[in-house]
Amino acid sequence: MVIPYFIRKAKSADVFILLILGALLAGVAELPYGGWIQIPILSLVWWRLNLNTHSNFKSFFSLGMVFGVGYFAIGLWWLYISLHDIGGINSLASGIAVFLVSLYLALYFAFANIAIVQFQKFRLQGLLLAASWVLIEALRGYIFTGFPWMGFAEGQFNGPFAPIAPLLGGLACTFLVIWISWEIYLAPKHLKSSVMLIVSVITLSQLAGLVSFTKPFGEPISIRLIQGNFEQSLKFNPQAIRQQINFYTSQIKEGAADLIVIPETAFPWPENNLPSGLLNYLQEFSNASSSNLLLGLIGEVRNSSDVQYSNRATGLSPNSAPYHYDKVHLVPFGEFIPPGFHWFVNAFHVPMSDFARGSPDQAPFKIVRQDGGEIYAAITICYEDVFGDEVASRINNSDKPVNLLINMTNLAWFGKSQASTQQLRLSQLRSLETGLPALRATNTGITAVLGPDGKVQASLPEFTQATLSTTVQGYSGKTPFVIWGNLPILSISCLLLIWGFLRHRRF
Repeated sequence: MVIPYFIRKAKSADVFILLILGALLAGVAELPYGGWIQIPILSLVWWRLNLNTHSNFKSFFSLGMVFGVGYFAIGLWWLYISLHDIGGINSLASGIAVFLVSLYLALYFAFANIAIVQFQKFRLQGLLLAASWVLIEALRGYIFTGFPWMGFAEGQFNGPFAPIAPLLGGLACTFLVIWISWEIYLAPKHLKSSVMLIVSVITLSQLAGLVSFTKPFGEPISIRLIQGNFEQSLKFNPQAIRQQINFYTSQIKEGAADLIVIPETAFPWPENNLPSGLLNYLQEFSNASSSNLLLGLIGEVRNSSDVQYSNRATGLSPNSAPYHYDKVHLVPFGEFIPPGFHWFVNAFHVPMSDFARGSPDQAPFKIVRQDGGEIYAAITICYEDVFGDEVASRINNSDKPVNLLINMTNLAWFGKSQASTQQLRLSQLRSLETGLPALRATNTGITAVLGPDGKVQASLPEFTQATLSTTVQGYSGKTPFVIWGNLPILSISCLLLIWGFLRHRRF
């Protein structure tokens, strides 16, 4: 068994303490100043791990695993809801699945912490530990299509290092969290130098927030974001689907706006199966009201041999051809089936779980204002806003200037959990990194309008059926992160580790 193996390699007291610290670290992320609170908790983690640097490698690595399991089991427990409550998998199997996901993600934390042992008795050990974490977190966002959810970066939206995001991105925030938490751990031994360093880094980070790289563009646009609050368990019930389609159609018709958005798969049937003439009917409404509509539905991608489905956002603008955005970064097991795992997905009893992947260079959505002006919006669907480097790359490479971010999401899969607040922080971090406002149209919440600084300007309560009617100001310009992405912080981290290894060999 995996659990006994990696637990028996460590002392029981260390196992218990690191498991609790990991869980506590995940829990405090939900607090108003969670990003600040996480830093001293991490210092306690380094203190406890450093007590074991004399142990053999397996024991130290196992303790890193324990810490990671505690962190991810608390942070991602909502996966149990999608597996058990929605997917119909029994309690034991669902619990084991959540544990295995946590165990896999904990591997990254354990590998990142090896720098503590590798660079012992080195005053700049914290810098090398931070560099190690950045590279490992980058891998976590890449291997097996990536799952960087629950990184320390999004917690920093409520922490001291958020202003660094427009310059160097979320991974740079992670770098500073690890480095400064290590300096706090060292403070009793190096009080003067550690305190000066901590105060200087935090001060410089806060001063970075005074610099703005984007500016308002054109006049604000009127928007309506419709939150349907439909249970996921009804998603594939034909009668419930008709009621859902009727609700969103009637709500769209309630009033004109420059932009009206409904959530991801709000029309949960393939385009061909939608009520006859529905899209034409909505196009006529768009023409008559001068409203731009953005609809979440199941798209159809035709090739020479067959038809595949896609998770699609369809845009309808006055007197224009329809716009299509097909989701690019698909969810493993939810939207595409990795080779050899069809048997596992069949246990969910959910149809259409192997979607076509959209092209990464899709154009932004053009929003034609009622006064004739235009702004462009970059679309993301569901957890695509986890991948900040991909969002930045799309904006930087776009033929049209992007003025607005729009995320369409359905988190009904995860019930009444912290998944919605976690994704809100991710969207806030994306706005901060790009310097652009964002709209979040969700099924159950959190439907919101975010400013270019990521702060919530307006929102709807969760689990309510309502429409958010307000305005949003488009912005123009590019932040350094949009231009360079993660390249600077990854380069810095690589150079630091090369320097550290060379110095280690010399001495």
